[in-house]
Amino acid sequence: MKYTKQQVITKANQASKNTLMETLEIEFIDFGDDFLVSRMPVTPKVHQPDGVLHGGATAALAESVGSFAAILFSDQEKVMVRGLEITANHLKSVKSGFIYARATFIHKGRTTQLLDIRVTDEADNLISVCKLSTISLPKKK
Repeated sequence: MKYTKQQVITKANQASKNTLMETLEIEFIDFGDDFLVSRMPVTPKVHQPDGVLHGGATAALAESVGSFAAILFSDQEKVMVRGLEITANHLKSVKSGFIYARATFIHKGRTTQLLDIRVTDEADNLISVCKLSTISLPKKK
């Protein structure tokens, strides 16, 4: 079944209720044939003690958008997706505003997937470069 962009975004945001994504105010905002985009506000809630964005919050944003992209582009009736490994290289700090994470596939296999997640600020400055590997496991009937 083919969903519209808005249906996918709405479904993704509804699935985030009562999860870490809701706690961090992560919101899915764009979707295409080979990408998913989310955003997260940068407020004191996600700061490290010196008042800039915590790298762990950035990694949580990246893993959230990457894992959800792997789910969207898989056979959701047959498999469940789990993260295997995430790396994050933080290049620039942010104190406020929004950061955006765009997940695209480097490898889209039946069992394993590798995603590139670019995190940018509102001025499109590169904040972090992340890589996420996921695995598709068969759902038990």
